[in-house]
Amino acid sequence: MRVAAAQIAPVWLDREATLARVIEQIDQAAVRGVELVAFGETLVPGYPFWVERTDGARFDSALQKDLFACYVDQAVCIESGHLDGVCDAARRNRMAVVLGVLERPADRGDSVYASAVYLGPDGRIGSVHRKLMPTYEERLVWAIGDGAGLRTHRLGDFTVGALNCWENWMPLARVALQAQGEDLHVAIWPGNARNTREITRFMALEGRSYVLSASGLMRREDLPEGLPHGDRLEEAARDMPWAAGGSCLAGPDGRWLIEPDETTCGLLVADIDSRQVRRARQNFDPSGHYSRPDVFQLQLDRQRQTLLAPIDPDDPRTREN
Repeated sequence: MRVAAAQIAPVWLDREATLARVIEQIDQAAVRGVELVAFGETLVPGYPFWVERTDGARFDSALQKDLFACYVDQAVCIESGHLDGVCDAARRNRMAVVLGVLERPADRGDSVYASAVYLGPDGRIGSVHRKLMPTYEERLVWAIGDGAGLRTHRLGDFTVGALNCWENWMPLARVALQAQGEDLHVAIWPGNARNTREITRFMALEGRSYVLSASGLMRREDLPEGLPHGDRLEEAARDMPWAAGGSCLAGPDGRWLIEPDETTCGLLVADIDSRQVRRARQNFDPSGHYSRPDVFQLQLDRQRQTLLAPIDPDDPRTREN
């Protein structure tokens, strides 16, 4: 199977313009015969880089309130159809897509999540995984996710799973996907090889799986004009790039198929072979003969977080819960 990381920058804090870039990359990937393409963490509409650069922890800050409000306004509401164009592109090109979005669910007020969305080659959304634990300053912006989206998907000869950024460091999150047969792991990141270089190979060796790390870009030329507190953002831009890629792909033997790349803007493409997974698992199969389920077991709660749990038998939400 041919896979790709789309290492691109968002049109920062502009949902529709960034989605147009995503669709363009899907179409370009199709020309190159790609069957799965992955995009960076919260690529749509962008990662909240401003928080650590503008005194983000200051309570009741007008600056933080304004930028947060702008961010939430540009978030993806799946129920409102914001991803319909991406679904159409996936269906048109018969391509699976893993896309990092800032998700604003219709039933969670104005709280937002860093979510990895899996779209199958039929254009349907297979899962939406909300990041389990935002990292450090991200907790000032993103809400805490749940286990509802910790699912794998069959794609050709592979079983695909995905995690967001530092939750790739969470052993039990990885196990939850490995135990569902995962042999192609997609790790999505905001950018920079310091995040991807060591853990991508480690996860490949641990899971005896292919691991595709997809990162974004955020350079000086990617900072748009007209944002709230643009002067502060321009001042903070002195230490750009805030994200420099680092997308890569490791095989189940830990060898690089694509080494961490901090120069390319666009698609990084490689071919993978499921037979190499079976070869690597001859001596270590993390969810098979080496897992010892008689000693260890993991419970996964897949309930979606919700404030309202109706008990009205005629309400469809009752059946969902």
